[in-house]
Amino acid sequence: MQVIEQLRQLSPERFETIYETLARDGFGPLDGEVAKLMKFRPQMIRKVPFAQRARRARMILEQGGNAEMCYELFGTYLFAAQKQLVLDFLDGTGVEHEDGMIGDPSGALPDGSKVEATVADLDGKYPAEDVTLYLSLCSEQWPGVPEVDAAWRKRLG
Repeated sequence: MQVIEQLRQLSPERFETIYETLARDGFGPLDGEVAKLMKFRPQMIRKVPFAQRARRARMILEQGGNAEMCYELFGTYLFAAQKQLVLDFLDGTGVEHEDGMIGDPSGALPDGSKVEATVADLDGKYPAEDVTLYLSLCSEQWPGVPEVDAAWRKRLG
């Protein structure tokens, strides 16, 4: 559950930024679940300050240990805000993909010997927090590539 561990490492401000990046028409990506938790009708949730909705959404993910939902949230954020980072990692580690979409993740593995150099290259181009976030996804997706998990864990400190 690397993505849940990564979620716990994020500052509240960073999570709010991710959450707000994914908002559509004034609704955050988990506002339906937040509305249920707060016993609000879904359309009324927009009256709650966005920062409060983000805190509640984070609580839902952390307390529920919902790695799948967290993975989706982080992945969607990265594709929306830093798609080229994803593409550069996949290309740099030799993962076959079509515009970032991997047909069979279990068959298309990153080359472990290329991970360190690729991550160094990404660090030169993108914010470190986004690189780290993406590595948490990769670590979850490819548990059979220990170099990916090692690169992510090294960044956690």
